[in-house]
Amino acid sequence: MPRFKRKKITVDAAGRKHGFRSGLEEKIIEQLKDAGIEPNYEAVKFNYTIPESHHIYTPDFPVCKNIVIETKGRWVVEDRQKMLLIMEQYPNIEFRMVFYNANQKIKKGSKTSYADWCDKHGIKWANKQIPMEWIHEIYEQIADKN
Repeated sequence: MPRFKRKKITVDAAGRKHGFRSGLEEKIIEQLKDAGIEPNYEAVKFNYTIPESHHIYTPDFPVCKNIVIETKGRWVVEDRQKMLLIMEQYPNIEFRMVFYNANQKIKKGSKTSYADWCDKHGIKWANKQIPMEWIHEIYEQIADKN
């Protein structure tokens, strides 16, 4: 998610004297008071959400309509989070992982391996090569398409 930097607010002499950020704020407060309106300066706070950011995911091997195979040597937390988001947003596609080392731990000191993490999240996985079972499933889906 992109972060928006807030510009540094400069405080002029009037602001420093009265606790406002600018002389304009002071003038508006005076104008509201002169009109008989309580200014309520910074009396309310509003929660807001920064708009979502859009990204593009390019899978390694979209082998057929409903199966995508992703290969990973190193699988960092951001990649795992991305995979969960992709799976959630594309429920009709089965994302499968082929790892260089499925027993690699997700982080130093963790007991959870890449394979364990996939099992927990319902992702089919393999170590170093595509299982023949997957190859047969891919052939079946390709044949059903024709």
